Amino acid sequence: MGILTYDSSLVARIDDRPLAHLQAVVWAKIRRGESFAFSWVDETGEYARASVWINPSISLSFQYDDAAPIQLNQEWLRALTKAANSATGLRLVDEPDHGRATVGEQKKN
Repeated sequence: MGILTYDSSLVARIDDRPLAHLQAVVWAKIRRGESFAFSWVDETGEYARASVWINPSISLSFQYDDAAPIQLNQEWLRALTKAANSATGLRLVDEPDHGRATVGEQKKN
């Protein structure tokens, strides 16, 4: 379970794989100077749901349990980016499995 820390005070605990995808989308939007809303469900039970406004002036950190790099799913990045660009803002959507091999399977050409 990874950790996203917002403005040194609010903490979101999110599994490493989805967190890596969220980080890629967040960094891309921040690099472009774009602000947006981000909402998530708290899996630890401290609160039910949280929303924050992300902009380039707010500090963010991403911490991971596993040091191994995570291969990013381009379809998932597109889906998350679409959510981030919507009126409701970025939220974690399910990972599409199109073209992604599961454990023990080979990707078919």
